[in-house]
Amino acid sequence: MKITMAHGSGGKTSAELMSSVFGKHFKNSVLDKMEDAAVLDISGRIAFSTDSFVVTPVQFKGGDIGKLSICGTVNDLLMMGAEPAYITCGFILEEGLEIETLDEIARSMALQAKEAGVIIAAGDTKVVEGSGGLYINTSGIGRIPQGRDVSAANCKPGDKILLSGTLGDHHACILSARMEIENNITSDCGCLRDITEALFEGGITVRTMRDVTRGGLGTILNEIADNSGCKIQLQEEAIPVNEEVRGFADILGLDPLYMGNEGKMITVVKGEQAQEALALIKQTEHGKHAAIIGEVEEGKGTFITTRLGGSRVLDVLYGEGLPRIC
Repeated sequence: MKITMAHGSGGKTSAELMSSVFGKHFKNSVLDKMEDAAVLDISGRIAFSTDSFVVTPVQFKGGDIGKLSICGTVNDLLMMGAEPAYITCGFILEEGLEIETLDEIARSMALQAKEAGVIIAAGDTKVVEGSGGLYINTSGIGRIPQGRDVSAANCKPGDKILLSGTLGDHHACILSARMEIENNITSDCGCLRDITEALFEGGITVRTMRDVTRGGLGTILNEIADNSGCKIQLQEEAIPVNEEVRGFADILGLDPLYMGNEGKMITVVKGEQAQEALALIKQTEHGKHAAIIGEVEEGKGTFITTRLGGSRVLDVLYGEGLPRIC
């Protein structure tokens, strides 16, 4: 069965879709009240984020647009030191979308929300003319525990930069799917809560954290350098990249430093805590391939020491990297 314009009418057909798909997977005490707005129990400092997801294809190795939408917003909250609590989901469905596909994606979202420890508190669905596409907007709220202060402005000379794992997996996975190239590359789409909890529970002084998504590592680190007023110096040899992804990128002329990811993060910590932080990250599911890749220094800009021992400026991404990877 496919989505039709009737599913967006607000009548019986809409109600049937709500109960048979979203009601089945998203059932909880907040959402089940079906009122005009969710009433949430939250106090103190909060982090709030919103994001929209338009990835093509909507299902890929390692995930789908539903899993991606939960992880993307949850990770944004985590990067501010927050403990994600609630999330909303807005769906734009194009007529012709298979309801079976929508059901699979809703199930994926529910499973990921449970793993991330968030409640899907509110949602909305609209149906538009089209050819079977699907777009999702999510917004999330999380509590920031007392004493946590995570900001790029906190970085200081002597701090070390840690990367949680290999670069470019998601970007290469999506591009492979679009080009119908068969390989073993799987998206890194995942919730990074295990890493952030390990760091804070381990007593690490976290200066800043950022998930490495569109624009890649190069763009993210330039933003941090600008915000902190410091220089960032990377070591190319230390940056982990999956060999199959590296080969794929070489063939297509892509640079893993600018490829998108959906389950990787960088953490800046005090220099004397770097090895301890690395050990904590490596013990987590999403941080097994973590590495110390550079440090913060006096000065300005972002630079990388190449494998040959030279140094070059690492600038931000210019132009179109790859549209609709998230």
